This record gives sequence, C-alpha cells and structure tokens, in this order.
Amino acid sequence: MGQKDAIQIVLITGLSGAGKSHAINCFEDLGFFCVDNLPPALIPKFAKLCLQSEGKISRVALVCDMRGGAFFNHLFEALQEMEGNEINYEILFLEASDEVLLRRFKETRRRHPLSNMGLLEAIQAERLALSELRGKADRIIDTSSFSPRDLKEKIYEIYEPGQRERSMPVIIVSFGFKYGLPLDADLVFDVRFLPNPHYVEHLRPLTGEDPQVKEYLWRWMVTHKYMQKLQDLLEFSIPYYIREGKAQLVVALGCTGGKHRSVALAIELARLLGSRYRVQVEHRDINKV
Repeated sequence: MGQKDAIQIVLITGLSGAGKSHAINCFEDLGFFCVDNLPPALIPKFAKLCLQSEGKISRVALVCDMRGGAFFNHLFEALQEMEGNEINYEILFLEASDEVLLRRFKETRRRHPLSNMGLLEAIQAERLALSELRGKADRIIDTSSFSPRDLKEKIYEIYEPGQRERSMPVIIVSFGFKYGLPLDADLVFDVRFLPNPHYVEHLRPLTGEDPQVKEYLWRWMVTHKYMQKLQDLLEFSIPYYIREGKAQLVVALGCTGGKHRSVALAIELARLLGSRYRVQVEHRDINKV
C-alpha cells in the first residue's frame, strides 16, 4: 500500500438540512479527524498535511457545502488537483425531499445559505446547483425518513462494519463511598458486601492492582458469582445504550475506601468486556488514605 492509499478521506456534502452536521459528529465518534466547512481550495493542502503526519492522521472527514459561498465554486478544481496528485477520496452526498427540508428549516429556524430568496426556492436552487456534484458522489444517502439515530446507524454500517460495538467507550471507575459518588456515573454498583482485604494485615497496605489482593478476593465463591452476574447484566444492557446513541457509558464500582475491592473488580470487569467493547479503567480514590 502506497502512502497516498494509507489515508481515507471522506468529503461530506449535500443539501442544507439533510444532516451533514450530525454526520460529521458520527465520523468524529468513529475516530475520524473531522473539519467542518473547509474552503475547497484548502482541501488538497490539508490532504498533503495529513499524508505527512506519518500515520497519525489516517482517516479524515471533511464537510464542504454551500455555506462556503463563492469559495464553494472551486470545489471541482480542488478535487481535480487531488486526483492529479493521486490522492484518493470519496464523496458522501446527503439529500432529502423538499417537503422534509422545508419542515426541518421551519422547526430549527436556521437560515438557509441561499437566504436571498424564499425558502422553497432556495432549497430547489441548491439542489440544482449541487446536481453535478451529486452525479460524482460515491455514496448518496436520502435522509427524508431518517431520525438522527437512523443516520448514525447507516454511517456506522458503511464506514465501520462489524465495529459498531467498539464505538462507544465504556469507562469503568473504581471509587470509595466515603469520598462520595462519581458525579458522571451512569451505573453504580456497591461491592462493600464482599470480603474486605483491609482487615487482612498483610493486604492492607496493598491495592486492588496487586495480585495478592485479587487472589484473596477470588478465593470466595461470592466474588465469582457476583462478577458473572455483573458481566451478564452489562453485556445485556450495553448494546441497548449503543443503540440509543449514548456517547459513553460510565460504570462505577464502589467499596468503602476505593482501594481494594472496587479496584480489583474494575480491572477484572475491564478484562471481561475488553474483547468486545472499547473499555477504559480509572481508579479515582486508589491513592487516598
């Protein structure tokens, strides 16, 4: 694979009100480097900068549309320059019916880029102006019947097939109840009923990151049973959170001081879920007295 093939560039364009702003947010969630309303003349220069990033920027999504005014007229020149430099790109064109676009503009009270005429005239004029670009598009999505969630599903289906579950980070936080609940927690689980290493003299100075503490906790059948039930619950519910479009899920595990039990269980839970989901672990109170 050559250097110019090592970068994926998606140009998002189409009719105003068809969902381009939501689309760019979806690409950002997928890990694309995103730029909104980039002047067309800068697209080839930006692409070259990305190629020079030594792999740090490998996927790029750009929104370019009629908001650029007179600058938008240079888009075809920019695309020709990209092709001349053998830089691959694809065009994602979003559209919707006149009736749907009218309704969306009235509901949001946003100004159409072609605001020097009536709204319906502006929509039809923009559709005509973009017809040639639409003909060049690699993918066309009609969002007339789409909700924001539907558009997100479609983009994930096209650009991240089979990886949708890893798009939403699951953040597992260990904490101590004596220091208060994590303010951003979505789900809170109390593990204070488990045997407490704090009362074992040689384990007290250690933390849940130490193998001796884990060995002690997993000596008890209640720990195994609880972890199995907790894993089952999360593996059942996480796909529904993803389906609802949640940006991240914060799962908090709390013990008394946030040093032993919650830490060890957070690490184990991250291991159990890590093969399927994008998991992060944070130990909020591990270093507190």
